Amino acid sequence: MSDRRQNSGSNARPARAPRPQQSVQPARLVAYEVIAAVRESDAYANLLLPSRIQRARLNSADAALATELTYGTLRMQGFYDKVIELVADRTVDKIDPAVLDVLRLGAHQLLATRVATHAAVNESVALASQVASRSATGFTNGVLRTISRSSLEEWRGWVQDETEGADEKLAVLHSHPAWVVRALRTALEAEGRGSELEQLLEADNAAPKVNLAALPGLVDATDAAALGDANRFSPIGFELSGGDPLGVTDRFGGAVRVQDEGSQLAALALSRAEPVRPGERWLDLCAGPGGKAALLAAEARLSEATLIANELVPARAGLVRNAIAGVPGDVPVWELDGTTIGAAHPAEFDRILLDAPCTGLGALRRRPEARWRKSPGDVAELSVLQGKLFDAAFQALKPGGILAYVTCSPHLGETLGAVNGAVARWGDALEQLPTRDILDGIAANPLDIGGNGLTAQLWPHRHGTDAMFIALFRKH
Repeated sequence: MSDRRQNSGSNARPARAPRPQQSVQPARLVAYEVIAAVRESDAYANLLLPSRIQRARLNSADAALATELTYGTLRMQGFYDKVIELVADRTVDKIDPAVLDVLRLGAHQLLATRVATHAAVNESVALASQVASRSATGFTNGVLRTISRSSLEEWRGWVQDETEGADEKLAVLHSHPAWVVRALRTALEAEGRGSELEQLLEADNAAPKVNLAALPGLVDATDAAALGDANRFSPIGFELSGGDPLGVTDRFGGAVRVQDEGSQLAALALSRAEPVRPGERWLDLCAGPGGKAALLAAEARLSEATLIANELVPARAGLVRNAIAGVPGDVPVWELDGTTIGAAHPAEFDRILLDAPCTGLGALRRRPEARWRKSPGDVAELSVLQGKLFDAAFQALKPGGILAYVTCSPHLGETLGAVNGAVARWGDALEQLPTRDILDGIAANPLDIGGNGLTAQLWPHRHGTDAMFIALFRKH
């Protein structure tokens, strides 16, 4: 640690910790509980946080604070860990996990919010006294007071000085694992846009706006227009202008859904790739949690087609049933192993959506904890599964039918690698369709999509969507 950091208080005597019975402000306690659950039990913050906010009966201001503290801390965890290590003079694996969660939460308040320094430190010390040993309060107080004495830019400079390697510096400054930074760089370079890497990393750490989909045929145009500003690209999407999104979706009985604009485009790419013939049979092969299935169900209803949704995991199949409940008509939900669909139902479907299980590296804005849960080995394992699912879907497709291969990941192993593998396996039986042109024909405005036009990669920094990959194929 530099002399400047030492003189700024790293050796200062900690102030007396507050009494253990000191209460913690509810929003901070909710944020801590969610962050701890993410660490302890691999909970998903986007699923757990709303229920914790509701259980704590937070008002709108406190709910907003809890949301910012939770997601902001999870997004920038890697950077905060490096700052904490510099101050504590030990690696984070040597710090009690509960205390580390408190320190991360406190660091976020000090370096990235307008929370007053005394409130951030005192509330964190009180929180440490509740979730850890009494001795942890002095340590928490000392670390956070040291952090508070320097600006974010100063800490960024020191962190960068202490890190070797260009990708590693970007990784710690933008709080992504280094292997993810390298994968994103490679994906951008495949489009000749490697210079956009830092813009992408910054976009991953920006809170996304709440995006809504008004299911076609189920929402009046006037009512839809009142939801907020129309999406730049999706013809059925809106950015919520304000208020509780759950209140909006409840008011429309499920006909309006919270859904990323990229996810909307992925489903529409299949349903609107060409005119629908009445009586077509569609399949959503890996349908959980059901957002795309609900949109396809609405599209099928308008076109006199039928949709079947399939989801292997029973709990996720339940989410699919809830998602499609707002669409009139019967949509069967199967719970079959997707890799067996081709053998069980050969040449049965006119259109199939394969939203393949993937690393989720394209949705780090919404699920920031995913970046810390994945490893390069996961890509290799998922790539095998993606290939098996693709082959099963292709076997279940009728001649002349259309298959949409979709992943919420820009990793080349899950995108172009999967496509090239499928083309090699199926040869002339598989025709790649001009996905970019099809999407441009659907979108409200032209999409700036790189590559050769046969596939489409959306990006948070360029399109304001999750990094959704879409490729369309026809079976001969």
